[in-house]
Amino acid sequence: MQIKRIPMFLIVAVSLSIVGGVALAQQDRDKLKALDGVSFSEFKGYEDWQDVAVSRTGGDVKAILGNSVAIKAYREGIPANGKPFPDGAKWVKIEWFKKPNPLSPYPVEVPDKLQALSFIEKDSKRFPDSGGYGYAQFDYDAKAGTFTPYGKDASFGTSYCYGMCHSKVKTTDYIFTAYPFR
Repeated sequence: MQIKRIPMFLIVAVSLSIVGGVALAQQDRDKLKALDGVSFSEFKGYEDWQDVAVSRTGGDVKAILGNSVAIKAYREGIPANGKPFPDGAKWVKIEWFKKPNPLSPYPVEVPDKLQALSFIEKDSKRFPDSGGYGYAQFDYDAKAGTFTPYGKDASFGTSYCYGMCHSKVKTTDYIFTAYPFR
């Protein structure tokens, strides 16, 4: 009887150490920061934000979500009314690789593996050199289960996100995604 208990004890102990090791190895997303200082923790709860719109490109599908400040601004007619988004407005773009839905009787593409999370926040005082917006992108490594900030240095938000892309949409207060009729 004791002989059977020892192997069972070892199995339980090894299993608990593996589970504990995996739990300890999980990334603490709240400590992640983009190179320009925009942090994951500033977007805590983004999973529950309301959708602004969806988009797709050749290889991926994206959901753009807004916090309550952004959604309220959209409903008040911003940016179509010419007013800027207020400080505190935040957006997250969740980007997945896409795949065909094997259950659908017609062709439809759905999210597959997570590719990246991108964050935008309006804070005119903190980000005066990029139209009042802070930007971050975190690429996701599905095998490791970790996020890595995208960019080479702290100028990523200003030079890449703002300089190459968002500066082109000044008339919509530097935001590409409109809030479509529902």
